[in-house]
Amino acid sequence: MRIEITSVFVDDQAKALDFYTTKLGFELKHDVTAGDYRWLTVVDPENPDGVQLLLEPNQHPDAATYQAGIKRDGIPATQFYVDDVQEEYDSLKDKGVDFIMEPTDVGPSVIAILDDTVGNLIQIVQLKQN
Repeated sequence: MRIEITSVFVDDQAKALDFYTTKLGFELKHDVTAGDYRWLTVVDPENPDGVQLLLEPNQHPDAATYQAGIKRDGIPATQFYVDDVQEEYDSLKDKGVDFIMEPTDVGPSVIAILDDTVGNLIQIVQLKQN
């Protein structure tokens, strides 16, 4: 058993694709029409055959409620690892990305939390070296 795809709910797939590719630097992997929606995945450009992130439409009422609730409570929908949180934070701020938490040392890691503009908070994480 292995993880090939994970997902985040988004309230606008086109806007999500733009944000995740132009702001966060992921690459489009699949874009397949599925009725009114799309099977839309992005990947890390340094690992194009690795885990895909599905930009899942939040059209089910429970999905929209879940997404709004965790965002309201400040809970990230997912997290991405980076080599240097401060460097990534500065780069993303320069691209116009909004953060709700600046780089913060939380013991074994440094984290920051951004708003992905499509209904989610995303945490970026730098693990400290021992």
